[in-house]
Amino acid sequence: MREVAFIKQNKEKWLEFELAILGKAKKNPDELANLYIQMMNDLSYAQTYYPKSKTVIYLNHLASQIYQKIYKTKRAEKNRFFEFFKTEVPLLVYAYRRYLLYAFVLFFITVAIGVISARFDQDFVRLILGDGYVNMTLENIKKGNPMAVYGSGSNWGSFVGITMNNLYVGARCYIWGLFAGIGTLYISLQNGIMLGAFQYFFYEQNVFWKSVRGIWIHGAMEIFAIVIETAAGFILGASILFPKTFSRVNSFKIGFKNSFKIFLSTFPFTISAGFLEGFITRYSINMPNWLSSFIILFTLSVISFYYLVYPFIVHKKTQQL
Repeated sequence: MREVAFIKQNKEKWLEFELAILGKAKKNPDELANLYIQMMNDLSYAQTYYPKSKTVIYLNHLASQIYQKIYKTKRAEKNRFFEFFKTEVPLLVYAYRRYLLYAFVLFFITVAIGVISARFDQDFVRLILGDGYVNMTLENIKKGNPMAVYGSGSNWGSFVGITMNNLYVGARCYIWGLFAGIGTLYISLQNGIMLGAFQYFFYEQNVFWKSVRGIWIHGAMEIFAIVIETAAGFILGASILFPKTFSRVNSFKIGFKNSFKIFLSTFPFTISAGFLEGFITRYSINMPNWLSSFIILFTLSVISFYYLVYPFIVHKKTQQL
């Protein structure tokens, strides 16, 4: 690329860097760090192809200024954990909101596939859930407690075992994004189809409402968190497939850092879901309708607000600063 074309292609971006340095464009420390990576990428290119050009001097100056601003602005926060959930994650979720949309669209499509498949293929549920689970559940339904499986084991033992399993499932959803997002897509297909077939099975046995009262006490947070982890896996995969103006390595570094933060943010919800499943779900059969409904709606509202509403509130506040 000729130097004139290189300058023309990137001049607007460099102007944004200058505004950030002068404080005329508000950037948080992480955004400045991303700017620094971009600038170093451009500087490296210019040093390779235009080593004696004034462009190299200019870019070197910008890079040094951004570097100083990062360490001037990025103060050591006493309550880093609080700030992580209060500001950092919501801004990342807002920035990558289209990947959340993709994950939710995929979720609803795969659940629908599971429902339709179970509806028109009598053997599909056994294929997905296994004969052992189906036969056990049919026996529990005959005894009047379709959710009896959640009452087995001790409270603490169930809580720990379930939470570890859910963290493992979420980690697979995310880490398999390394395979260009295809791995995450595959795990999501499995989870969604299984959920759709699972719920249709209870509907077919005329215990749908009982299953909802039991399963979704913990499932509202558990399933929602898996959808967010799916989105994080897609972000990771997209950073490899679509580097844009970055080198593929730098794009992956940024994508991994940001997606990993979103993935980590699901842990409190996954742990809460494990607690509810271990300590509350087992009592759903004797629980008043209003109480089980309240728990489901409350947990769903909390996680929905955090990932679907709060990011827009935080973004709007940062724009006004």
